[in-house]
Amino acid sequence: MTASAGLSRFSINQMTVKQLSLPELADACVRLGVTQVGLWREPVQEYGVEATAKLIGAAGLTVTTLCRGGFLTATDPRARTAALADNRRAIDEAATLGTDTLVLVSGGLPAGSRDLWAARERVADALAELGPYAERHGVRLAVEPLHPMYAADRCVVSTLAQALDLAERFPAHQVGVTVDTYHIWWDDQAPAQIARAGAGGRIHTFQLADWITPLPQGVLTGRGQIGDGAIDLRAWRGYVEAAGYTGPIEVELFNDDLWARDGREVLAETAQRFRALQH
Repeated sequence: MTASAGLSRFSINQMTVKQLSLPELADACVRLGVTQVGLWREPVQEYGVEATAKLIGAAGLTVTTLCRGGFLTATDPRARTAALADNRRAIDEAATLGTDTLVLVSGGLPAGSRDLWAARERVADALAELGPYAERHGVRLAVEPLHPMYAADRCVVSTLAQALDLAERFPAHQVGVTVDTYHIWWDDQAPAQIARAGAGGRIHTFQLADWITPLPQGVLTGRGQIGDGAIDLRAWRGYVEAAGYTGPIEVELFNDDLWARDGREVLAETAQRFRALQH
C-alpha cells in the first residue's frame, strides 16, 4: 500500500478512532491510503499482541508508536517493582509490533506526597533501569510532558524542559521526548526546547491535537480536531521540522464527540485536515 497524496508522514493514533476495532482500523487505513498507525496497549492486548502484529503487517501498515508505558513515581517497593515489570512488558510489546518508540507518561504524585522533584527523580531512576532493556529490544523511550493540569494525578513532567532534563541523563537512542501540541502549546519556552531536543536527536515522536474552548467537562477528552481550536499547528510543525525532525506525525485525539461518530468518517476527516495543514 502506498500513501495517498499528502499523507506520507501522517499517522493515525488508534485513540482518535477508538470506536473502530483493530481489523476495522486496518481496513479503513488501507482504503484511504493511510500507511501508519500509533497503537495503544489495552486494545492491542485484548486482540492479542502477536495477532495485532500479524494483522498490521498483512495490511502493509507501519506502527509509529505504542502508548503507553510509564507511571513510575510510586514510593511503595512492591508498586515500583510492578511498574517496572509492566514497562518491560510494554517494551516487549513494542518490539513485537515493530515500532521503535514507546511513549511514557511519568505518573502523578503518590498519595499523600507534594514533592514533585522527588517524583521526577524516581522517574529518572526507572529510566536508568528501563533504558538499557529497551535498547536491547530496539525500542526508544519517549518521555511525554503533559499539560500542568495533570501534574498531580497523571504526570509530574509538565514541560519539554523537564522532559529533556530527564532524557539527557541517558543516551538519545535510549531516551528522548514526545512533542504533543495539546500539552505544550501554552509554553513560550517550548520552541527553544524543541530546538534543544532536535539538536540532541531526542524528538522521538510528534503528535498533533488542537485546544478547544470551553473545555469539555472531562478535560482528558477535550482534544480538538485539527483546525478546530486555538493552536497554530502549522507553526508548531515548523518548529519541529526546523529542529530536524522528519519522522511520522501522529494525530492523537481524545474526544467524545468524535468517538460518537462513524470511525471511518472521522479517519477520513482527520486525513483531510492533515492534508490541509500543509498548505
